[in-house]
Amino acid sequence: MGIILVALSLRTAVAALSPIIDHISGEILFDNLALAIVGSAPPIAFAVSGLLSPLLARRVGLERAMLIAIAVMVVGHLGRALAPNASLLVVATIVTLLGVGIGNVLLPPVVKRYFPDRVGLVTSIYATIISVSTAVPALVAVPVADAAGWRVSLGVWFVLAATAAIPWIPLAIRARKPEPAVVAAPGSAVGHDNVVETGAIELADAEAAGTEAAVGQARAMSGRGARLGVRLLRSRTAWAVTVIFIVSTVVAYTAFAWFPLLLVERSGVTPAEAGTLLALFAITGFPCSLIVPVIAARVHSVAPIVLSATVFGALGILGLLFVPTIVPWLWVILAGLGTLTFPLSLVLINLRTRTGSGAIALSGFVQGIGYSVGTAGPLVVGLLYEATGDWTASLWFLLAVIALTLPAAAVLARPRFVEDEI
Repeated sequence: MGIILVALSLRTAVAALSPIIDHISGEILFDNLALAIVGSAPPIAFAVSGLLSPLLARRVGLERAMLIAIAVMVVGHLGRALAPNASLLVVATIVTLLGVGIGNVLLPPVVKRYFPDRVGLVTSIYATIISVSTAVPALVAVPVADAAGWRVSLGVWFVLAATAAIPWIPLAIRARKPEPAVVAAPGSAVGHDNVVETGAIELADAEAAGTEAAVGQARAMSGRGARLGVRLLRSRTAWAVTVIFIVSTVVAYTAFAWFPLLLVERSGVTPAEAGTLLALFAITGFPCSLIVPVIAARVHSVAPIVLSATVFGALGILGLLFVPTIVPWLWVILAGLGTLTFPLSLVLINLRTRTGSGAIALSGFVQGIGYSVGTAGPLVVGLLYEATGDWTASLWFLLAVIALTLPAAAVLARPRFVEDEI
């Protein structure tokens, strides 16, 4: 319940604001500068959170860090609802997004700690719920604002965030500090040679058992996991997971920023049809979120999944490039399927680490760098369009970005742990 409720809260701050900008502007001055800051705030806040979250989790423990993230979200939602001017609304939005970003980073290691034998299933559940939490606020924001005002429309989401804290309070109270590292026990079984841990032991349990070998291994792995944050630059696997995360982020952010205009100008559809096609792009992510993590946890190599995403995404972009007026809905669906590397990267954070602290470090590394670089995608696409007056160069740029998954697939073909590469 804690994971589900947090996942439901992770996109409300992003999706609930933009549909009611007109309502807000009718009461307070919300100029273009404020709009620009709010528009660029999510990926920047997520990138900063990627750097802060591992430090916070190591200092206070995973459960307490999650509770802090939820508290920050609650404060941010209430701050947005009560903001007397645009400046404070922007500040409250950034605060909310920092809480969201910390939650983003902490969810994968939470899954690793509490469901080490069901990583794929639980990841698929929360990744799908994140998609739901993106769609629902956008649908209800305007009706709620029309009925009760924009402040209620923004502030109502604090209830969901506050409710998410309830399961975490007892967990945070009884959580030990520092967090115990979860490691694979010697000789643990691994189905189909994948990297799902099935014989996990904790350092405290090993000490209680008095087994010197187990204690030594647990301490060694715990120490290595804690140092991962500054040493992941050496790991090919960490970079491969980061690359596929970046590709999905660039394609998704570019689609939501530019696809409606691109489809109107290149495919000849109406603005209403372009909006429907964009919704189709978003809906394509639902089956991917459900299926991909489960498959990834069961197979020996995830390279075929990465290559499938590459083929789907490339075909979608090539269709928009060469035959944009023929079945544009098919090219949009294929481009959407190309982003299946997003749920894949989330589950790989757990499947490619041995320890809980390693999962925290890798999650911060992947999402910190991924969101930082991902923000540049829509900007580059927009600059190319502005410079050329056409979408051709922008589409070739997206195709080049998608091709980056090929070397990443080669690295991810073998199930390596990042702790073993540094």
